[in-house]
Amino acid sequence: MRFDALPLVEHPVQTRPRIERRAVRRAEGETTFYEVPARTIIDRVPEAAGLGLSFAVSPYRGCAHACLYCGARRSHRYLGLDGERDFGSAIVVKTDAARRLRAELASPRWAGETVGIGLSGDCYQDAERVYRLMPGILAALRDAGNPFHVMTKSALVLRDAELIAQAAEVAEVQTRVSIGFVDDRLRRVVEPGAPSAQKRLELCAELVERGVPCGVLMAPILPCLTDSEDQLRAVVRRVAEAGAVSLTPMVLRLPSGSREWYLRWLAEEHPRLLPRYEELYGAGPVAAEDYRLRVEGRVAELARLYGIGARRLPWQPRRTVDRQLALL
Repeated sequence: MRFDALPLVEHPVQTRPRIERRAVRRAEGETTFYEVPARTIIDRVPEAAGLGLSFAVSPYRGCAHACLYCGARRSHRYLGLDGERDFGSAIVVKTDAARRLRAELASPRWAGETVGIGLSGDCYQDAERVYRLMPGILAALRDAGNPFHVMTKSALVLRDAELIAQAAEVAEVQTRVSIGFVDDRLRRVVEPGAPSAQKRLELCAELVERGVPCGVLMAPILPCLTDSEDQLRAVVRRVAEAGAVSLTPMVLRLPSGSREWYLRWLAEEHPRLLPRYEELYGAGPVAAEDYRLRVEGRVAELARLYGIGARRLPWQPRRTVDRQLALL
């Protein structure tokens, strides 16, 4: 099916989402929180996500940033929620995340692999101001000496900078701030609830100044919209000025669940780009390999040119792990 022939997705009439059968529902303003106990908290990450991580810890599902391209939108369907309409305003909260994490880290089946925090919803979105799940999660990882990456767009992570720094003494830890482009007009459309690129750059600089290693996930690079030489160079230069220890470029992926909404927006706002997107994504959610390797390779060249990570020293433990994994 051609992209310009994609049908509009009808919103089915629902009297009660499936998530409500096992959740405590709380409303705050225009946001609905669904509080649930976590069945598991360490989840396997599909290789197709392209993040270089096999496991993730996600205290929240759904995200107030409401990024149009977010691949996590699909998971809302399984809860009886709408991936387009509800993703930014219906947030699932795993209220016992820290307790569950301590139990799973203590399991003999767990091999201590690096986990990413916040893949199904920013772990420092506004919900975290209400529920404060991250301090307990970070303390559990610190006490286990387990390596992790915190992925966020939010300056709320600064609240826990000391905890992250403590964890970095016993395990390899990195914060990864997502900055795909610096065009703020475009950001207001495709990342409507997210902070500006400037604020995220300032966040990166502040974390580095506090001694917390901060890398940048340059994601997503949007074909035909943010992939020109000038745009790529502008992002890399500003990331270098912020002192990021690493830069990881990622071209936009369009898995089912975000593909429909993104391509509908593209058809409305940039219809002339649909044929090019059909060339790039006609075979699946990942852009054509020659395009992807060319763009990501150019970003890597620019990162070397601007010296990103050039003075980064290999991580070394600075103290012995103080294991405190008893259940709370």
